[in-house]
Amino acid sequence: MEVEVLREERIDKYLAEELGISRSTVKKMIDKGFVLVNGKEVKASLILSEADELFVKDGFIKEASFEAEDIPINIVYEDDDLLVINKKSGMVVHPGNGNTSGTLVNALMHYTKNLSNKEAFRPGIVHRIDKDTSGLMLVAKNDKAHDILAEGFKNKTIKREYIALVCGVIGEDSGVIDAPIGRDAKDRKKMCVTSENSKKAVTHFKVLKRYEHYTLLRLILDTGRTHQIRVHMKYIGHPVYNDPVYGKAYNDFGQFLHSASIDFEQPTTHEHLHFECDVPKEFQDFLDTLN
Repeated sequence: MEVEVLREERIDKYLAEELGISRSTVKKMIDKGFVLVNGKEVKASLILSEADELFVKDGFIKEASFEAEDIPINIVYEDDDLLVINKKSGMVVHPGNGNTSGTLVNALMHYTKNLSNKEAFRPGIVHRIDKDTSGLMLVAKNDKAHDILAEGFKNKTIKREYIALVCGVIGEDSGVIDAPIGRDAKDRKKMCVTSENSKKAVTHFKVLKRYEHYTLLRLILDTGRTHQIRVHMKYIGHPVYNDPVYGKAYNDFGQFLHSASIDFEQPTTHEHLHFECDVPKEFQDFLDTLN
């Protein structure tokens, strides 16, 4: 599986945090040639750079090293190939970087034994949304479905739309933000619009409603960069409301950003599927106070 390199760090420490396993296990993987950087085997002491292509081969760990947990999840749709989940705000998608329990993966492992194993450390996970972003996600129940869905995200045949409440009043009814995103040199945990070590990022937005001090938007992404909507909205001077990283937190709910719809082809039957879900109660309650 490919692992995105988000910061400069020793490879053994980085993989241990990102995959939620011990450094000793990572070192064994590296020593046995299961970890490649830019197509080559490396040593555990290697310092990663964000330009590196990091790949972990299948087969070293047959089963995920974390536990199934009885955590409620909102299942919108299920068939033999996939699940559509409405993820709640505050739930991390998969173990890693200090989160070894309470994640969506822990919950999925309790719900079903039928999860794809294309990424052994992230069973079923085809794509991710941020911890405090709520809404629709696809989960693969077998490897064939995983491959087809992953290709759909890569080729942009899977369509997603987001709803966000942003600070300030946007005058234009719609617009496109075309600004490259890379790691923030001053804070490596954050992303920013930059021309250095960055990747192309394009966000389309449409105004749904204007309030006195806020704007409700529908957004579509041409690219899927880390924190893309949050970074782009900050860049144009309209940060997502309650964003603790790129704006200001007014409560502990997290950013008012919701994955509202998803449109795709069923991997086996090729049936066209479309799902929508309302914003969370906390999101809607705040909108009601603005009316």
